[in-house]
Order: sequence, then C-alpha cells, then structure tokens
Amino acid sequence: MSTESKDLSLVTGVHHVGLSVSNLPDSLKFFTEALGYSKAGEVKEYPAVFVSNGNSFVTLWQTEKDATKFDRKKNVGLHHLALSVASLDDLKKLFAKVAKFPGVKVNREPEALKGTKATHFFVFEPSGFFGTIWTMYQN
Repeated sequence: MSTESKDLSLVTGVHHVGLSVSNLPDSLKFFTEALGYSKAGEVKEYPAVFVSNGNSFVTLWQTEKDATKFDRKKNVGLHHLALSVASLDDLKKLFAKVAKFPGVKVNREPEALKGTKATHFFVFEPSGFFGTIWTMYQN
C-alpha cells in the first residue's frame, strides 16, 4: 500500500455491525449457542443486545412485529454478514452445528467461492437475516 493511500483513510477497521432482527431471543441464542459469542451488554428500552467473540462485535436490534424483510434488490442496506474461521475443518464443523440449529435455513452448503481460494456457506439465522456467510481463505 502506498503512503498516499494510507493517508486517505483514518479508519482502522469495523468497530461493530448492527443487525435488525425479528426475534431477538432466538437471534441471541443463535449467536451465543451456535456461534460461541457471549452477551456483552443490553439496552432493554431499545431493545438491543450486544454480543462479541473477542474478535467481532455485533448489535442485535429487535424490529417491530410488522417489519418488512430485507430485499437486496429493493432496499439499500447491509446485505449479509461475513464471518471468518481459521480452517476448512473449522468451517465444516461450524456448518454441521449451524445447519441443525433451530430456525436456521441453509441457503448454500459449503462450496468453493469461484475465482478465489475461499470456501463458504450461506444460512438464514432464526430471524431471517440473510446470508450470514463464513469464509476461509486457503493458502
């Protein structure tokens, strides 16, 4: 990276991602029980719960009962959350666990990502948030 491009951004990374979910208790269980995150905080009046695994931080926001599902072709906003694992073996173990988790819908089983050295899978978490993707880059 050139010195000039380093000077253009003072951003050091992503602090957290906020996800609007239709079922806060089920989404919280998914992040804590299926993904191994821990509850890091809560604001009951929003309502929102914060979860972290020490590497990433996610805010889960409860939507209203009649909230509209996200449509990537009709809505501007976050399309998916991509999480990473350390190895292909970890990816397979995580998929086996996540695919059986209550309320999860598998969109795509583990497969090589065309044109890259990555393997990924897609799922809908219990609130229907689309395309939580895990990728693993192979050397």
